[in-house]
Amino acid sequence: MNIFLHELKSCFKSIIIWACSMAALAVMYILIFKGLGNDIAEFQSLMDSLPEVVKKLLSVYVASLSTLEGFYSFVFVYVALCGAIQAMNLGVSIISKEVREKTADFLLTKPVSRAAIMTSKIAAAFVSLVITNIIYLAVTLLATLTVKTDFSVKSVILISITLLFIQLIFMALGVIVAVLAGKVRSVIAVSLSTVFGFFIVNMFGSIIGEETVRYITPFKYFDYGYIVKNNAYEMPYIIVGAAFVIAAVTASYLVYTRKDVHAV
Repeated sequence: MNIFLHELKSCFKSIIIWACSMAALAVMYILIFKGLGNDIAEFQSLMDSLPEVVKKLLSVYVASLSTLEGFYSFVFVYVALCGAIQAMNLGVSIISKEVREKTADFLLTKPVSRAAIMTSKIAAAFVSLVITNIIYLAVTLLATLTVKTDFSVKSVILISITLLFIQLIFMALGVIVAVLAGKVRSVIAVSLSTVFGFFIVNMFGSIIGEETVRYITPFKYFDYGYIVKNNAYEMPYIIVGAAFVIAAVTASYLVYTRKDVHAV
């Protein structure tokens, strides 16, 4: 429990910064939608006039852009990108910090099993992401309700919750990368390169329209146009994402409890 609280406390400042930053980004786009007002039809026509490749690249669902939830789904991908960076960074740093800071001997000589250490760290990372999402969702809903009332609250909530799903996948990926890599010299370099790599695959998949690409990158697990239209998720991709998180966390436990951890 002490390890859990220590890790959670050390992440607190980061939680507030990321949550407020992503919420501010969402609120900014919501205010842009409000500012468009009666000009939203012209904006919709402008988006519709873009080349088909560009629309696919930007994941523009022109038919729903005139609604708040449709406009929100259009810009949410950039919020998800920020959230993925936070989660990947958290997953890598929370596991590798002792090796990176040369304090592994202090932690591992304590009367606590490695499995318990891993459990405390993953639990702290999970709670950090949950807190981030609670703050983000609360601010976003408040902003949408203040700006406009005739919209699908369910759609906005479903879209917003995908942030947590995406973050859990990247957190699990960060954990397994940190466990396998051993000493990580630059957490942010690993996080940015990995997240942007998957984001580029996401854009590539949008352009070519290849369905198999959707299983490769977490950014394609959620079709926001589909969510706005059906108020539901596509369950096959939820299952794939959940299976990856379970597999990555399980593998992390197996490797971490058996590997040699260098103190220096």
